[in-house]
Amino acid sequence: MKKDQLKKIKALTFGEALFDIIKGSAHLGGAPLNIAAHLAKLGAKPTIITAIGRDELGKVLLTRTEKMGIDTSYILVDEKRPTGTVTVKLAGEGIPIFTINEDVAWDAITLDEEKFKALAGKEWDAFYFGTLAQRSEENRKTLKRLLSEINANNFFYDVNLRAGFYTKRWILSSLEHCTILKMNEEEAATISGFLFGIVHSCDVLCRLLTEEYPNISVICITKGPEGAAAYNKGVYEEIRITPIEVADTVGAGDAFSAGFLYTYLSGYGVSKATLIASILGTYVASKPGSVPEYSGKLIKELELAL
Repeated sequence: MKKDQLKKIKALTFGEALFDIIKGSAHLGGAPLNIAAHLAKLGAKPTIITAIGRDELGKVLLTRTEKMGIDTSYILVDEKRPTGTVTVKLAGEGIPIFTINEDVAWDAITLDEEKFKALAGKEWDAFYFGTLAQRSEENRKTLKRLLSEINANNFFYDVNLRAGFYTKRWILSSLEHCTILKMNEEEAATISGFLFGIVHSCDVLCRLLTEEYPNISVICITKGPEGAAAYNKGVYEEIRITPIEVADTVGAGDAFSAGFLYTYLSGYGVSKATLIASILGTYVASKPGSVPEYSGKLIKELELAL
């Protein structure tokens, strides 16, 4: 990215920060942390709201997060619960199967009045939230207040469903509060069923969603090896990608989200932002882990795409 040509995006993410255990190796993970990490790599100024345990994994997570250039002022330390971990098994084509441990630190993200006021007193370009972190009542309460008090120009909802950790009520409430919606094809089918009782095609679903929720201005749908689609102001378009050899798809959607946000909020249109997002998401799928180092080739490709 030509960072000198793009503005310093101020992004705030909320939710899970954890370690993905993939083939015996521990990788930093959790969509809100992955997105903050990619935003930092791209040149933004991200801040994350999450919680870690007072344990060795928590220390490692905090140290690595700071080194990545993420503001850690709102990473809380839980005295009772451990730092979150997820066991990831890779099925065919690198598709992850998650075993997400419960009653961990990020299940209890509670901010005191001073922190709420500090966050509300700043202006943010974007506030990111997902579905998984809403699995605890404490988090839902914190998120509800953040959504009502945060001064953000854009509210980015990443549907990011994990089996057993979502309800129709949480999803519909999230749709009411977002301006940018991101999901994959399977999640689109789930939402279509929840709202309309049948599975609509992606283009029809986008139109119906924006009619039902006029607060949503942009919708992104990732389609794996088929690329991605974007909907804005009544226009639906698809972006194709060059086929790659997949290492694992863990974090590829998060890279897409970060690439889209950074480009879109820097003043580029939805089409360009979707292209950049697709390039970055595809690159991450070709590498192990959710936040690999950016190669010189990738950086050049991103610059040329702009």
